[in-house]
Amino acid sequence: MKNRLRELRAVHRWSQADLADRLDVSRQTIYAIETGRYDPSLPLAFKIAALFGKPIEDLFSPEEETGRKP
Repeated sequence: MKNRLRELRAVHRWSQADLADRLDVSRQTIYAIETGRYDPSLPLAFKIAALFGKPIEDLFSPEEETGRKP
């Protein structure tokens, strides 16, 4: 899943730790989401979207799969 978390965090000038504190998660969780190693739970995704005042669709999108046929 692709996300805009790093970009939006930078706009607010928040560190990963700042964002983690606001979301009540670890800094490692923020890092893992930003790098695509972890997809947030739906409740966490909604919490992130609410914090940034954006719909979930503006923050997260599925990665396009290439080379695969349906």
